[in-house]
Amino acid sequence: MTIVTHKGTFRFRAEIAGTPRQQEIGLMYRPRLADDHAMLFEMRGPPAEQDFWMKNCPVPLDMLFINADGTIRSIARNAAPYSETPIPSGGPVAGVLELRGGRAAEIGAEPGDRVRHPFFGHG
Repeated sequence: MTIVTHKGTFRFRAEIAGTPRQQEIGLMYRPRLADDHAMLFEMRGPPAEQDFWMKNCPVPLDMLFINADGTIRSIARNAAPYSETPIPSGGPVAGVLELRGGRAAEIGAEPGDRVRHPFFGHG
């Protein structure tokens, strides 16, 4: 998958969380996340408001909340490890992409930028 920003196009190896069980576990218990790795939560059904949290996640993460067309709706940056505080998407989304904390800023990701992946109708 790729993220297209004003700084360029950035490739990531995305692990897919497509089932309810995979989405429940997400990146919990993982001690680190490589710069070129990500987890894509593919939400089934119509786009909906999503709330994520960091329970049992030992590293900070950036969460990109993504519209059905692949545009980034909002970004939660450097979500605090182990926090159970809900992190809202800020509107209906079709997917959520988790990156290593700080990575979104490094690649210049902002709301309105595009995530390219077959789940969003393009590769």
